Amino acid sequence: MFRHSLGIGTRLAIIIVCFSLTAIIAVAMTAYRALNHDFGAILAQQQAYEAQRVSTMVSQRLQTRLAMLDSFSTTLTDGDNRLPTSRIEAFIGRKSALLELFPNGLLVLDEKATAIAESVFVQDRIGTNYADRAHFARALETRQPVISRPIIGRTTGVPILSFVVPIESDADDLLGFLAGSINLNETNLIPSDALKLSQRQQAQLLVVDTENFLYVESAEEEGGIRSLPSPGENPLIDAALSGMGLGEVTGPDGNQLIYATSHLERLGWLFIRAVPKDRANAPATESFRQFFKISLIIILVILPLGFLVTRSAMKPLDQMTQRIRNMSSSGASSTRLEVAGPPEVRNLALAFNQLQDERDATSKIQEDFLSNVSHELRTPLTSMNGALKLIASGVVGKLPAKADEMTRLALRNSERLQLLISDLLDFNKLTAGEMQATMATQPLAPIVMQAIEDNQATAREHRLVLTGHCDAELIIHTDAHRLRQILDNFISNAIKFSPDHGEVRVEAQSAPDGMVRLTVSDQGRGFPEQFRERLFRRFAQAEAGTKRASKGTGLGLAICRELTLLLGGRIGAYNDRGAHFWVELPITGARESES
Repeated sequence: MFRHSLGIGTRLAIIIVCFSLTAIIAVAMTAYRALNHDFGAILAQQQAYEAQRVSTMVSQRLQTRLAMLDSFSTTLTDGDNRLPTSRIEAFIGRKSALLELFPNGLLVLDEKATAIAESVFVQDRIGTNYADRAHFARALETRQPVISRPIIGRTTGVPILSFVVPIESDADDLLGFLAGSINLNETNLIPSDALKLSQRQQAQLLVVDTENFLYVESAEEEGGIRSLPSPGENPLIDAALSGMGLGEVTGPDGNQLIYATSHLERLGWLFIRAVPKDRANAPATESFRQFFKISLIIILVILPLGFLVTRSAMKPLDQMTQRIRNMSSSGASSTRLEVAGPPEVRNLALAFNQLQDERDATSKIQEDFLSNVSHELRTPLTSMNGALKLIASGVVGKLPAKADEMTRLALRNSERLQLLISDLLDFNKLTAGEMQATMATQPLAPIVMQAIEDNQATAREHRLVLTGHCDAELIIHTDAHRLRQILDNFISNAIKFSPDHGEVRVEAQSAPDGMVRLTVSDQGRGFPEQFRERLFRRFAQAEAGTKRASKGTGLGLAICRELTLLLGGRIGAYNDRGAHFWVELPITGARESES
């Protein structure tokens, strides 16, 4: 019901807004997905960069330690031979800067990798041979500086990282080795700035020994070197060790993580950096919210503009519709619509004007036909009616009862047909402007009383009471005969549509604007409200198809309307516990009271 009550302009405005909303939501969702993807890719690249950066920084710090140890090894020889052990012990004990880099101590070994001097005393370390260690074996073979993988100190029993450089003479003869180590449980290899950045970004930063499957460093967990979890326990570690250097994974807590890895080949270490995927969704969500807010503002701007545009586009159609209604209600057939405006409006106006031309032509043919038929029928019908009256009056002799009944039936139908023809002729004269009114100033009361008296027989026949009231002082300037036609039509209709034992009343009273109003009212059901606009059109009947409608010609009220216009008055009707038909005519003065 609500949908059918909306105008085309309102529907177009709603369509514009709906399409705009749909388009904005579609664009917003597409942009949101694209932003999520882009921010995810950026975040993944950021993790790859950070992992690579930390890997490089750790490698540089390890290389710095190894370079300083290599540089110090040259001071442990006189050019041809290794310095005496006592001098070496005294010498390495004073290198505080170097000892800070190797808090686990420095160790000097002979050319066979047997410990001969140490900066930090460890029980039973002097005299221990380390040639069986993999990194010492590599140093003996290559005579190049070497960094071990995480190992357990042979005498200390703690996880360490061992640095070994050869001690050589000027002639490149191997004189021994200088070794330093760091305790991985006590030394943090990851730079502090990288750790702080990871904390700010809620990132995990891990260093994994891929050969021994050990944690080397963990930014979140304490405890130093320890074994990696079993496969399946930590999806992040499993994904990193699978060879996928970049991707997404569901963490142990069920949250999505974006991770990247970087490999430090020389040590076999894998640097892993991971952040929650929500960090990618958050800026995308914020951007989406901003976009949606702007979109809503745009919608609020589009809504009134769309409504104004559609209303402006529909205004010519509304005006045209109103003009058509006015033409329809006024019964004017000569009015044409102006052919102007957009093509659709012009085409509609042309189509309507063409339809109006055809309607006028059809109406003219109908009027001519009715006029000709009425004129042709009137003369023979008058003769037939007169003959039937003579026969019914007994002039030709007394008729048998059956013949008398048939004669009177034929007379009644003849009189109805004559009335119809008279109405048709009167209406044609009125619409053609050929009917003249004989206007005279006269009292209104005699006209009203005579109309009541002449219709009393019909009222009694229908078991109705016909009453009236008119102020004897009212005088009007009118044609009494034409006014009687109006009143007779009103009274006839009121009698036709009144219930048995009801009352039909005729009243005359003063009205505003120097007019007098005559009202004929009944106690029937009244006319249908949807029929109000067609009440005074020709051949219009509110109860078409019913027995009561068949008793009328459908021209009475149309004739009343034309007669009222001829007399310079107004006509109308309303419902109020019955139908009330009224006509207003000009007042010319008040009758002088008899003294």
